[in-house]
Amino acid sequence: MRLVLLISLTMVAFAANSILNRLAVGSGAADPGAFAVVRVLAGALVLCLLVWARGSRVPLTVPGRAVGALSLAVYMVGFSMAYLTLDAGLGALILFGVVQIAMFSFGALRGTRPSPSQIMGAVIAFAGLAYVLWPSGGAHVDAGGAALMALAGLGWAAYTLAGRSAPDALAATAGNFVVALPLTAAAIWVVGPALHMTLVGLSLACLSGAVTSGLGYALWYRLVPQLSPAVAATVQLSVPVIALVAGVLLLGEAGSLSLVLGTMLVLGGIALAVLPGARR
Repeated sequence: MRLVLLISLTMVAFAANSILNRLAVGSGAADPGAFAVVRVLAGALVLCLLVWARGSRVPLTVPGRAVGALSLAVYMVGFSMAYLTLDAGLGALILFGVVQIAMFSFGALRGTRPSPSQIMGAVIAFAGLAYVLWPSGGAHVDAGGAALMALAGLGWAAYTLAGRSAPDALAATAGNFVVALPLTAAAIWVVGPALHMTLVGLSLACLSGAVTSGLGYALWYRLVPQLSPAVAATVQLSVPVIALVAGVLLLGEAGSLSLVLGTMLVLGGIALAVLPGARR
């Protein structure tokens, strides 16, 4: 039960990132590129302070740091740039679809094959997510945006899997953020639009980076070694649904019957994949 509660807290933090991003970028308070750079910078500062406060050092040159930092930068840049041309719902479908495929494939290649109930639970949860987020009216899909979001999905899957071997979750996350910062800034400068950010946008980006990204990712690195790749992939399907529900409750966005039904499917699929008693 403690593990379930910590996973739930982590998924709420991930969903809060979507809400904060939507508030900043959707209102014009920040462009996606500036938001991503400040988000990584704020996360790096807070995580380094926490590591130093306990008398430790931030490991920047340990084996595996390049994988963690590069995959984090790929996710940040791909996620930010993709939403310049993609609908939010379709972007979430591409992102988490790629994450699922990548992590299930990794588990199969490493010999930790998902059980039938885990596969069925993942299929049901993703079907519920697709039911909620599928664009209506035959929306045009921008090929460049879809490719960037697929790249972000691969980056996030690699970042999650890199955490399975991290001996110190907080220090590893701090090191990843520090090394990822120049990579993210350089990529945004090369491919991104002119940077723009107001004081409100800066505050939202700092909150996202310091709390819901930095601390949230550190907690995720602590939990990932306790989860199989299949379970780690499936539980993340709850993130877009949590963000949608939060948008209805906190931002006054419109709710719908499809959101309720889709949420039930997502939660039911996750329960089938994660909880032993639910399989019966």
